Amino acid sequence: MGKINKNRVERRKKRVSSKIFGTKERPRVSVFASNVHTYAQVIDDVDRVTLVSYSSLQLSQAEKYKREKKVDEAKKVGLELAKIAGKSGIKQAVFDRGKYSYKGRVKALAEGLREGGIKI
Repeated sequence: MGKINKNRVERRKKRVSSKIFGTKERPRVSVFASNVHTYAQVIDDVDRVTLVSYSSLQLSQAEKYKREKKVDEAKKVGLELAKIAGKSGIKQAVFDRGKYSYKGRVKALAEGLREGGIKI
């Protein structure tokens, strides 16, 4: 990644994430997508703690795992994260896409969260 492109990505992340703040009632869902896996975590910014996290890496360690498209795995990550967060009493959240465009894996993860019962 060139220096110009890296600066552009950093500016986008700063612009998006500076407007988003998670509380205990409505925490922030942060997304990270590597070349292989998709990670998401629910964060309370007031107390500065991660409440719940899940990734496609944990999904791949399940017994009946079969490799799928990254977009499909991201949706499953969203569903599982919503299930775990629901058990913790989280019903609403703020979605922080970070430096990523709202398409592909990021969009699939958000849709999985919504299907799982988290209001974004």
